[in-house]
Formats: sequence, structure tokens, C-alpha cells
Amino acid sequence: MSRPPFEVADLIRAAGAAFIERNRQWIRWKHVKVLLAIARCRTAALGGHVDECTRCGHRAISYNSCRDRHCPKCQITAREQWIAARRRELLPTRYLHVVFTLPHRLAPLVLQNKKVFYDLLLRTSAETLLEVARDPKHLGAEIGFFSVLHTWSQQLNLHPHVHCVVPAGGLSPDHTGWIRSPDHYFLPKKVLRKIFRGKFVAALQQAFQNGQLRFEGDLKLLAQHKTFAAWLRPLYRQAWVVYLKPPFGGPEYVLQYLGRYTHRVAISNHRLVSFTDGQVTFRWRDSAHHNELKLLTLAVDEFLRRFLLHILPRGFVRIRNFGFLANCKRATLLPLCFQLLGSAQPPHVQPHASSTEDSPPLWRCPKCGGPMKVIERLIAAEIQLRSPPPLTAAA
Repeated sequence: MSRPPFEVADLIRAAGAAFIERNRQWIRWKHVKVLLAIARCRTAALGGHVDECTRCGHRAISYNSCRDRHCPKCQITAREQWIAARRRELLPTRYLHVVFTLPHRLAPLVLQNKKVFYDLLLRTSAETLLEVARDPKHLGAEIGFFSVLHTWSQQLNLHPHVHCVVPAGGLSPDHTGWIRSPDHYFLPKKVLRKIFRGKFVAALQQAFQNGQLRFEGDLKLLAQHKTFAAWLRPLYRQAWVVYLKPPFGGPEYVLQYLGRYTHRVAISNHRLVSFTDGQVTFRWRDSAHHNELKLLTLAVDEFLRRFLLHILPRGFVRIRNFGFLANCKRATLLPLCFQLLGSAQPPHVQPHASSTEDSPPLWRCPKCGGPMKVIERLIAAEIQLRSPPPLTAAA
């Protein structure tokens, strides 16, 4: 993929400290920290390393990554490493894609209680899948899957939803067989919607009773028990969105499929189209009109405001495993699944500690195409000393 004409980092540098000053009423240190990390990513400010071609001896200086999980440039390597680690966990069967989405009505409260809502979304969506799959009226099996939290829409508005990638089947209750789901059916969508809605609203009410929710600004009235109950009541009268895609292929295709959803950030640099006179234009996909590609133009302040909506709470785990893939069960039940499916589990490959972890993937020599190897680490001050002197007018 070719290098984009400009990046989110360029927009942050262009907005500068003036953006932070103009938005002091809501911006916090966590926002500033992410902005600084992205702006400094792969620049001399973070130091770097000297790379040498193992074939022809050509040398070049590469800059370090910020490794912030919200940075569009840093997630490519992290995604590839995660997918490689999942390779041995993919079963020789078809897979399904299930998406659970929170109603837009909850968005204002989500912004003030991100950790609580995101935890509830991941937990209740997983409980819904596990409960419905266990029911003998549907699949009657113990399933395993992983879930990935996304918080954005194509236009960068708040849109919390969870992507679940699920094998099309599961273990029998006595763990003696593998129950395969029908070719064009997995679980009933109407049942999933109803149970997901009931579980999430009940969990939200419990969080309210436990004093886990914050209410600020226009939402202060919701802190009263009767007002909060009345505000929740309409949620029972609307159909919640649960999307099920038909089975889409085996483990090799899943590896490619995962790359679309894991380690994503709110917007990639390749979706940016132009930045002129303080206006940012980017591509977005309109799902309401057959995924037609459209352009949206926003002022840079509004673009960055929307981007910062999707900063995750500190330490929050957005990719989680459930069922027979849960950490407490995987070591025992995953080999059993492979055995029941008549296949051997791929051997565990110990990842090699690479000295080029800050280098671009498959970093090749621009002269001869040979592999580049890190031979020296540099701090920011050393890079400045090695930089060529600035051009000056001739005497």
C-alpha cells in the first residue's frame, strides 16, 4: 500500500497547542498524551536506530514508534503479531461474524462512563452468545470465540459495538463430541436481540444501584432513581441491533478477515483525502446506501474532537476471549476441539525477540533490496547531532 499524502499526525501538528487551548473546557491530560504520542511517532523526538544492510552495507537512520494503541501507524505491526499468535487457535471449521451494537440513545451516558459501558457491552454480548448456544432448542453446544470492541462510526461519531468471530459449532455438553451448526444458520437473531437487550439493561440498572455511574452536566437529573428508570424504559420498546453474517470460510480466510477488525483505530491514514485551509476531508462508507464511498469535510478542531472520543480507558482490554477460548479453559478444551474435529493443533512457535521491532515490517535496503539489521540505538539528542547542518546563505 502506498504512503498516504498526509497523516493524522500532520493534522495534530498543524492544529498545535492552540487546539488544546481552544478546547480547555473538556480536554484532559489523557487526550494530550495521545496527541503528543501520535505527533512524535517515528520522528527524531523519540530517538531511533541505525540500520545496516546485511548484503551491501548501506546504512540509514530509522525513527522509533510511539506504540500508543490509538496511533494509526503503530497498529499494523501489533495486528500482525496478534494474528500470528492466533494462528494455532483457529479450528478447521467454518467461522461466523456476529456484531452487537448499543442503541444511540445511550451515547451521552457512555461518554461519561466509558469503562463501565464498554465492560458491560463485552460481557453481556458474550453471555448472550454463550447462553443461546447452550440452549438445546438452538445449538446445544459450548462455543468459544473472541470479541473486539469498536467505538466509532464511519463518520467518527460514537458508535460502540462488538465484533465476535465464532467457530460454526461447539463442544457437546459432555465434551465427547463436536456439534456442527447448519450450513446457513447459527443462532436465531430475534432471540439474540431480546436476550442481549435484557442482559445489558439489567446490568446497567445494577451498575446504577451500585453507584458505578457518573452523571454530569445535562445528565445530572438521571442520578435520581425514578428519573433513571424512566429514561431506561424506552430501551425495552426498541429492537436492538445484532448482526449475523453467514459462515464465511475456514481458518486461512479467517486470518485475512481478522485484519479488518483487530487493532483498528478510529480512522486510518489512508482514508484521509485532503487538508486545506483548516478543513479535513476523508472517505467514509455509507452502509445505508450499499456501502457507497463518500467524502466528509470537517474543520480540523471537529475532526480531532471526534478522533479523541475514541480514546479507551487506561488499561482497558478491548480484545477478549470467551467460552472454550477463555484463558482458564483454552489449554484444556482447545486441544480437545482439534481432536474432535480430526485435526492436530499447530505447534506453538515461540516468537523471536527481534532487534528491529521499531523498524517498518520487512524493512529492505533501498539500494539492493537486502534485509536491514539494527546495529546501533540512538537517543533523540544523538540523532540531532548526526543530522546535517541547516542550510545557510553563502558568505
